Amino acid sequence: MLKRRKFVRVVSALALGAGVVTPVAYGLVAATPVAASVNAGPIAIGYENNGADPSIISVANRYFEKELGHDARLKLFSSGPAALTSLASGQLPFMCGLGMPPVIAAIAQGVPLQVVFNQERYTKDAGLVVKKSSGITSIAGLAGKSVGLVIGSQSSFELATYARKAGLKLSSVRLVNLTPPELQSAWSTGRIEAAIVWDPVYDFLVTHGGRILMNDSTLPVTATSFNICVANKSFAAKHPAVAKAFVKALGDGVSFLQNHRAAAMRVMAEAAGISVATAKLEIAGYQIFSVADQSTAAVLGTSSATSAKSGTAQSLLNNWKALYAAGTITTKPPKSAGPFVNPSYAK
Repeated sequence: MLKRRKFVRVVSALALGAGVVTPVAYGLVAATPVAASVNAGPIAIGYENNGADPSIISVANRYFEKELGHDARLKLFSSGPAALTSLASGQLPFMCGLGMPPVIAAIAQGVPLQVVFNQERYTKDAGLVVKKSSGITSIAGLAGKSVGLVIGSQSSFELATYARKAGLKLSSVRLVNLTPPELQSAWSTGRIEAAIVWDPVYDFLVTHGGRILMNDSTLPVTATSFNICVANKSFAAKHPAVAKAFVKALGDGVSFLQNHRAAAMRVMAEAAGISVATAKLEIAGYQIFSVADQSTAAVLGTSSATSAKSGTAQSLLNNWKALYAAGTITTKPPKSAGPFVNPSYAK
């Protein structure tokens, strides 16, 4: 309970734009906004607390303020679906820490979003956890059980993928729609017997009577789970220098992790409300992408002309197809997801 209260205090401070750590020794300087941001007005940047990852370094070390100036406004969301209203209204030009399904849901509703930065690919930081006391030993064993998940998030697609491979009808599972914090509480009170979620709640479940049944490393390539950052296409096109600065701030977080690993673990642990040991464990469960990685075929593509064949676009399209088949998304998948992936701001 003490750890949970600490988490609430920390993320509340971050949501107001307060940095947890100011590592002056590592080159953090006063904000020097890009020229275009002066005319862009207040710039809202949404993010999630996904535990230890470089984007939380960018928040805690004030890299967004450094690159965009003091008009950068940070807003914490409990999950991707919770950010959809702000994204749809146009009041949130940038959002990080999203899975594919919330982005697809927004695009399907006509929100002009593009993936401009692929943060990382989950390998061991997300998956399906069951209570040891539940007697569940296989995916088929979920029939008749209560499974917590964030419906409409990546967890929906992953559960559908697991169920399809095991021949399990999802209609036989009692799905409980919860935000990650609610899911953690439901686990503690016995309301659910299993859950599919990501860090930091994933680690909490594992260390509080849980057993990993599947993690993301077991998913096929076509179902790869990413954390991504999106931009409002119209806003970014009007303010390309701002979009580039946004991407640069994210890259600053990756660079800090690469060049000051011990300090980075402390920053992420404090910002996410976890221990340094947990931060190390979580980071080990990601494949992290730098700014330079973005414009490669495996991530966003080498150019707008090749983005449709990129790993990110293929994952987005395959997610869309699965969600459409399951009836979660009623808009038919496009032939190509290339228009929704833009590597140009990373160059």
